[in-house]
Amino acid sequence: MVYGIVIYTFYRSLFLFFLGLPIAGIYPFIRRRELAVLRQREFAREFKEGILILAASLSAGYSVENAFSASLGELRTLYGENGLITREFEFMSKRIGMKCPVEQVLLDLADRSGLDDVENFAQVFAVAKRSGGQLVPVINHTAGIIREKMQVREEIETLNASRRFEQKIMNMIPFFIVFYINATSPGFFDMMYETSLGRIMMSVCLLVYTAAYWLSGKLLQIEV
Repeated sequence: MVYGIVIYTFYRSLFLFFLGLPIAGIYPFIRRRELAVLRQREFAREFKEGILILAASLSAGYSVENAFSASLGELRTLYGENGLITREFEFMSKRIGMKCPVEQVLLDLADRSGLDDVENFAQVFAVAKRSGGQLVPVINHTAGIIREKMQVREEIETLNASRRFEQKIMNMIPFFIVFYINATSPGFFDMMYETSLGRIMMSVCLLVYTAAYWLSGKLLQIEV
């Protein structure tokens, strides 16, 4: 639908509509990437709670190997059977039960998640376990750092909420202008769609609009 509106606004050509359909096929991949980012953020939030529950299990006297399975009950209560962290802890518990080293299990989790916080935790956990350090203080400290990062990220997102809304409005304004002029002054833009120079101008406008759309999105992406 969005692709059709763009082609209608800038070209009004069925030939170009069908010619550019392969380009429209790229959008699902872009959307997939956006959903992956949202999934990573959700997993980071759940991971913070997961390692706190893990620390509580260790404090209760469970061994490192048994603490993961012992944490599953509370994770299922918090996030359900299909929660991201629930499924990961269940998978890790099975691997640990098959005598896979805990350090390797956590490092594999870091690779799957693609999150720096998980990777840092896995590395710190491996060092603390090998050196015989106190795991509970290490886990609590790491969870505190992750919590602080999340709080900063949430504050930034809150401050940017109005800017994101303004961005969406500004992205739609060019289309509203074209549709309004077409409705009030039919034929006003005919020269832009029926002449070679007009098509070139509209192509330049589309490139400028695309660049502005991409740049505005980048400016609001602040990594913590």
